[in-house]
Amino acid sequence: MTRDHSMPPIVAVAVGIAIFSAMDGFMKSASIEGGVYMALLARSIIGTVIMLPVWLLFARRTPSREAIRLHVVRSVVVSGMALLFFWGLVRLPMAEAMALSFIAPLIALYLAAVMLGERIHANAVIASLFGLGGVCVIASAHFGENAIGGPESVAGIGAVLASAVLYAWNLILQRRQALVAGPVEVALAQHLFVGMCLLIAAPWLLAPPTTMLLRHSGGAAVLAAVSLMLLSWGYSRAEAQRLVPMEYSGFIWAALFGWLWFGERLTLVTLAGTALILAGCWIGARRPAEIGTAP
Repeated sequence: MTRDHSMPPIVAVAVGIAIFSAMDGFMKSASIEGGVYMALLARSIIGTVIMLPVWLLFARRTPSREAIRLHVVRSVVVSGMALLFFWGLVRLPMAEAMALSFIAPLIALYLAAVMLGERIHANAVIASLFGLGGVCVIASAHFGENAIGGPESVAGIGAVLASAVLYAWNLILQRRQALVAGPVEVALAQHLFVGMCLLIAAPWLLAPPTTMLLRHSGGAAVLAAVSLMLLSWGYSRAEAQRLVPMEYSGFIWAALFGWLWFGERLTLVTLAGTALILAGCWIGARRPAEIGTAP
């Protein structure tokens, strides 16, 4: 009887996504308490303190020049991505923010064309139209006479969509990084270099952290470290195209944690918009020859 070696990476990534969704809950609480900047900075510092001894004990080796370059580039991208996403998350329900972030794989199709010279096929255009339709459906609840949340929620939608552009780039970098560095090194590097990026703004944004902020940011740091190691392990053992669909399981966890943590209700509008975005991602993932044929 042969073992199926394709499942462990998929399971690792699925568990990593669930843990990351719980981390989002901690970060939303910390951001509400002391602001997004302080929540992220505290998470990065605590995560570095946690991961440094782990790296020294179990994975101590000098990173290659290519690994360091990827660590720095991805950390810069993640810094902007996280600031935008958590700023938007404070102003939106968790499930809604997660649904909007699913537009990232569709954006990645166009980034691949720009960065890698890949051809944009007709299915990518169709997928984008579905994704755009889903975003419009979700955003529609925040406009008009019966608007939910007001101008703050509209700004939150804009922040999450801008974050999704950077997240699409992050998806491309994640696979490349996992091939040149181990899981422990990836987790340490991301906390360390993101923290260094954030410290640039310290003269203007640094503030005394509260006990609650440190508690929630500390919980987020632990969960982020575990999730990063699981994701890195999985992405080093399977192609990104097989693992990226696992990202969509985050919607289930976001809806659950949003309900348990903040009493957020899942609306039919959010479900309808999410269905359109997921349909677009499914179309975008299919080969051009498959479009218009029976499944």
